[in-house]
Amino acid sequence: MTTIEDTVRIPPSRFEDPLEEVAIQTLNEAYNGSLDKNLGLLVNVNEIDEIGEGKLIMGDGASYHSVVFKAIFFKPEQQEIIDGEVIEIAEFGAFVRIGPMDGLVHVSQVTDDYINYDAKRGALIAKESNKTLDEGDLVRSRIVAISLKDNSTKNTKIGLTMRQNGLGRFEWIEEAKRKAKK
Repeated sequence: MTTIEDTVRIPPSRFEDPLEEVAIQTLNEAYNGSLDKNLGLLVNVNEIDEIGEGKLIMGDGASYHSVVFKAIFFKPEQQEIIDGEVIEIAEFGAFVRIGPMDGLVHVSQVTDDYINYDAKRGALIAKESNKTLDEGDLVRSRIVAISLKDNSTKNTKIGLTMRQNGLGRFEWIEEAKRKAKK
């Protein structure tokens, strides 16, 4: 959660609506999904702390208000352990949705075992242990590389690994816990 100061434009068609509600909606439309290298990805503007008196600009019927608002950001951190869902399997690895962003687990980082790609099934299969990774699987991984570029998530790259104890598909983690108890 971060506090930000800015100016918000309220169009004349919205003058009858509650000012704070319109300001939050306008700020969300303007900023949701924007990326800042220091703060991360802006997920939501959820609260207005201060809203100044509106000012009019000649030739524009809208009112402009100084605002101080709170915004929620998602910023992945190096070595952070994060849960996510496998959204796509490719020959070179698995794309994992981690909150509002996606990361990649390269095939070399799925398990210690040799991995084969099953094109028919769209899955990654470990040769010796027969562990499988399919679209829709829930996984726990560690962030090993981050590259935040521009102001867009399109050029953002997040590298993940699941090759450590306590990481991988949730079923693998539970199975390892059961084996450890025996």
